[in-house]
Amino acid sequence: MLYAPDINPIAFAFPRFSVLGHTIHIEVHWYGLMYVFGFLGLWYFANRRARRPGSGWTTDLVADAIFYGALGVILGGRIGYVLFYNLSYYMAHPPAVFEVWDGGMSFHGGLLGVIAALWFFGRKHGKGVLEVTDFIAPWVPLGLGAGRIGNFINQELWGKVTTLPWGMVFRGGGPLPRQPSQLYEAALEGVVLLIILVTFSRKPRPIGAVSSLFLIFYGVFRFLAEFVRVPDPQLGYLAFGWLTMGQLLSAPMIIIGIGLLIWSYRRHVYAGGA
Repeated sequence: MLYAPDINPIAFAFPRFSVLGHTIHIEVHWYGLMYVFGFLGLWYFANRRARRPGSGWTTDLVADAIFYGALGVILGGRIGYVLFYNLSYYMAHPPAVFEVWDGGMSFHGGLLGVIAALWFFGRKHGKGVLEVTDFIAPWVPLGLGAGRIGNFINQELWGKVTTLPWGMVFRGGGPLPRQPSQLYEAALEGVVLLIILVTFSRKPRPIGAVSSLFLIFYGVFRFLAEFVRVPDPQLGYLAFGWLTMGQLLSAPMIIIGIGLLIWSYRRHVYAGGA
């Protein structure tokens, strides 16, 4: 039996200061820094690809796309969590919608937000949304994996009770060891998905193929991980004694991804490799 490392969720804090008689205290959380690390990694690798001859991208376009994507992640992720996971609470406490430092982000809401934001970006720069998502998708797992590490630091979203030797006791999770599901997801949604997408995108692929692989494999990995992860307490299991909201939202990703993959190869419209 192991104990999850007791890491302070606050990475650092700025000295308190006063503005118009109000004391301001700014704290920077590890979870928020994980988003920063993810976007920095995406920016670095996307710029490397943009500098290759014939990419059709520039460093300015990359910066603009990441700006749009960041807005989509933050707004979509928060709105998605409010709508999918805890609508009744936020309807009763509207100001809490803006308290993002207390957690509460939905990947699936963030995905929809990013797609919408990159559609607007594509309209602005004359690029199709699938062309944009194909370019961005290979390095998105950097942020997904980092986000799961942030969940692990916060000791949240832990798994079910287990007798496995790597089971961990989490703060707030009771005295029994649990599956470190955050680390499973960091490995699957971060490392494994990154390897799959980067390897696949090294050669020219039909437009939409890289995006479809992202949808399929993230959906499969998330669906599987939910079997060992404790569902959100305010929702519990939705049906059959095992179906979670994460699985319900991931299933359409897999179906849409498979359909998009078939459609992209039938069109035979290719873009440059990574």
